[in-house]
Amino acid sequence: MVTFRNNNRRINFRRKDRGFKQNSDRSKYGSNFSNNETFQRRVPGRNNHNASKLIEKYSNLAREALSTGDKILSENYFQHADHFTRVLSEQESFKNLKAAENNLVESKNLNENEKAQELSDKENESISNI
Repeated sequence: MVTFRNNNRRINFRRKDRGFKQNSDRSKYGSNFSNNETFQRRVPGRNNHNASKLIEKYSNLAREALSTGDKILSENYFQHADHFTRVLSEQESFKNLKAAENNLVESKNLNENEKAQELSDKENESISNI
């Protein structure tokens, strides 16, 4: 009987090792293709948070490749640097847009508070005049 149990464990280990999933694992790793999700990243800046460093890295690599005479490799690196330049400008424009939205919301809140204060001042004046 002990050998049967050991064989069963060995088979389960092999099954897990080959990527077979049990029914309980399907809910964890299941895909949601049925509810029309798009294939965009949820966090667009996840891999590009060091865009300025990557721009400098690829620019340096491009200059180095150009100095050794490899024009194709240098152009490839310059294209990478250009890509991350565009990513950085997009991130900055996104930050500016968010800041503008926050300022707009704050100014609306201030205007509403000022109006509420004016109304309460007028009510207080009308009550004191009576």
